[in-house]
Amino acid sequence: MNEYIIKFKETSREEELEFYSNKFLSEKRYVFNSIEETKEFPLIQQIFYLPFVKKVVLNKRSIYIEKLNILQWKEVQDELCDQLSTFLNNGGKVLNEEKKIKSPITVYAESTPNPNVMKFVMNKKFFNNVYEFKSLAETENAPIAKSLFNFPFVKEIFLDLNFISITKKNEYNWEENVLETREFIRSYIQDGNNIINEKSFKNNPLQTNSNTEGLDDVSKKIVDIINKHVKPAVASDGGNIVFESYDENTKNVNVILQGACSGCPSSTVTLKSGIENMLKQMLPGLIHEVNATNG
Repeated sequence: MNEYIIKFKETSREEELEFYSNKFLSEKRYVFNSIEETKEFPLIQQIFYLPFVKKVVLNKRSIYIEKLNILQWKEVQDELCDQLSTFLNNGGKVLNEEKKIKSPITVYAESTPNPNVMKFVMNKKFFNNVYEFKSLAETENAPIAKSLFNFPFVKEIFLDLNFISITKKNEYNWEENVLETREFIRSYIQDGNNIINEKSFKNNPLQTNSNTEGLDDVSKKIVDIINKHVKPAVASDGGNIVFESYDENTKNVNVILQGACSGCPSSTVTLKSGIENMLKQMLPGLIHEVNATNG
């Protein structure tokens, strides 16, 4: 059935009526308390032109309308069904397609084992890989990192999946800067600004994906162990660990620490010991020592 058909039914509240559609209306629920809130919702705006409308709730297939006590529903309910279906069948929009409402972005700040690093976590994934920036000069293809370097306290930036780890300069403290930084990141993303041009990092030496092509069998096993057993824990602390090399003669493993792990007073010793013990247990006789360096 191609045309919209709108019908009504009572709700548990006498002042409210549900107008339900045979076709999909909205991807999510919206609540409107005034016509000023309906700028991007032509259908809801039309409803608020009616003098008796107090509140409107838009759901996937229904519109709940709360009225003022200046009339009875039976006086307008049939006519309102006709008006709504006529508006939609004549090409009227529920939501302006050219400017769809963006899902809200939330950002929260999380401390890390490194006192100089704060982790800012978003409610969505924005990065398909990990990226580390030591200076403003490296941020040409990462506009959000470039913008963050405008803050005088920012020393280094690390991006991964759904979080941004920021290393501050020693002379600053997070207490005075964390709220402003969190709100800046939230607003930057919510406003639709370009975050990162990931394709431009394909051959960049900063790229830190775990490509095992060309590695020997032991190195591949080491990479697999790090990815499965180490990286998730490290990421939860706002950092990353990257396999660098394995020497089959000395049986030494070299890894690079990034983000919150880089420069952390305790991470080098802790991670070196933890990774070393794990690799020795899982690859008996193949590991002598693990050397961890800061990225």
